[in-house]
Amino acid sequence: MEKHFTDATFDAEVLKETKPVLVDFWASWCGPCRMIAPTIEEIAKELDGKAIVGKLNVDENMQTANGYGVQSIPTLLIFKNGKVVEQFIGVKEKDEIKEAILKHV
Repeated sequence: MEKHFTDATFDAEVLKETKPVLVDFWASWCGPCRMIAPTIEEIAKELDGKAIVGKLNVDENMQTANGYGVQSIPTLLIFKNGKVVEQFIGVKEKDEIKEAILKHV
């Protein structure tokens, strides 16, 4: 199941996590974000226990989005031990995203 990260929870749920964490920076008005949402949900189910997968609404959590220089959405960042290890901008194939996460499991 995918999580919902916020400015308040980001440090504890993403940066302090030892498993890889995929963060989908999105907004409700963003068409491409809605297109990729089912893919992110599938990845969350398939990698349950191996990685953490979640979303961060950029309109509600501007501090975190700005802190990572998110200018275009969807932006997918993969974190490992508090550091960004992979980045995707725009809609990507499920296999490409999943492969990138699995490299860090």
